Amino acid sequence: MLADAVSEDGIYTNLHALVRLRYTAGGFSYLPKQPVRSLLAGRKRSKLRGRGLDFDELRHYRPGDDIRTMDWRVTNRTGKPHVRVYTEERDRPVVVVVDQRMPMFFGSTRKMKSVVAAEAAAITAWRVLGVGDRIGAIMFNDERVLDIRPARSEKKVMAWLGDLEDMNRQLSVNSGTAARPDALAQALEATQRMISHDYLVILVSDFFGWNDQSLQSIRRIGEHNDIICTMIYDPLERDISRADQLVVSDGRYQLEINPGKEGLGQRFEDQFKSNFARVQAALMRHEVPVIQLHTDADTASQLRQQLGGERPLR
Repeated sequence: MLADAVSEDGIYTNLHALVRLRYTAGGFSYLPKQPVRSLLAGRKRSKLRGRGLDFDELRHYRPGDDIRTMDWRVTNRTGKPHVRVYTEERDRPVVVVVDQRMPMFFGSTRKMKSVVAAEAAAITAWRVLGVGDRIGAIMFNDERVLDIRPARSEKKVMAWLGDLEDMNRQLSVNSGTAARPDALAQALEATQRMISHDYLVILVSDFFGWNDQSLQSIRRIGEHNDIICTMIYDPLERDISRADQLVVSDGRYQLEINPGKEGLGQRFEDQFKSNFARVQAALMRHEVPVIQLHTDADTASQLRQQLGGERPLR
């Protein structure tokens, strides 16, 4: 964590703030039909059906019935006109997978990455619940994975948002918890065990620990479901040149770093960009949409700009 660089409000989140985000959860959609400028527009392999129709019954034709619903096979067999009656699908289950590991406990200006991830998960939950679909979650840190099955229940959303607050507030440079790169793959394996077919999975992470096992899990999830990846980053990770001097702390000691000395900053940037590009290229190769959220702007506004097709504010 950068010492004295983040306001107290951006270091941790709380249940009240996550609940309040329900009033910002609009202006975007995860459904297949998207605005032209939406990042999700034109997905070729999307398995999301949105609000479709389920077959309900077969009955005799009545005046005014749509002739396109006529079942000609039954009509020819019985000699009497029959139509197929459909009802609207009730919902589509969504699971948001949210990363709260120690590498997410970083921020240079406005918020920690862990806070942005929690906000993105909450906004997604309220949006999904608002359109009548079921929403569940898999939350993970460096010690455990917590899974909540999808439900169409505000009470259950409130409960797991409370668990998310607890997990977020457990992050501390004094915790002594070591970052576990393999936790990402384990969370994705837990996701596979939870879901079946026709789910939407939204992964929110900085992708620390990304490896072939993670990619294989995403591929298996994507065989019968849709998956959207949300990559969280801090602007300083991408462009460290704007910082002349950095003071880095582990909670006990502080170290002053000059990014320009011996090309330290350039090497840091190059490594971040290389890792970022590697993950993004692998996901896009398998036609997995990638949303990018950073810590220096409002989370809901970023989601609306990328998923709602709004033009960015100038």
